[in-house]
Amino acid sequence: QVQLVESGGGLVQAGGSLRLSCAASGRTFSDYAMGWFRQAPGKAREFVAAITGSGDNTYYADSVKGRFTISRDNAKNTSYLQMHSLKLLDTAAYYCATTRDLGAYGRSYYYSNPNQYDYWGQGTQVTVSS
Repeated sequence: QVQLVESGGGLVQAGGSLRLSCAASGRTFSDYAMGWFRQAPGKAREFVAAITGSGDNTYYADSVKGRFTISRDNAKNTSYLQMHSLKLLDTAAYYCATTRDLGAYGRSYYYSNPNQYDYWGQGTQVTVSS
């Protein structure tokens, strides 16, 4: 059974940094792309970032480009989301998820669609204060 466990969330002041981790088990980690999504109260779940199985390709929402970095360590079955210059609007529950790696056919519209992901973690809360 596939399990994803996020960690690293917390309370941080605006302008600060956090690093989220997503530990995966139950499938060959490097065969699957990983995505990070977030959901604020009363809002729909939105795409944050994704990374292919090899780590060669990454995709970002415009709202986090230049501030967030997604990475993965396939030896540790873990994906990371490094977040810098955090803003109040970044406050949300953050979720990691897995999806098929489309290789050369991968496109941002695929990896940014939450409906393409089959397994999800339980989420970790990030709260940015002023």
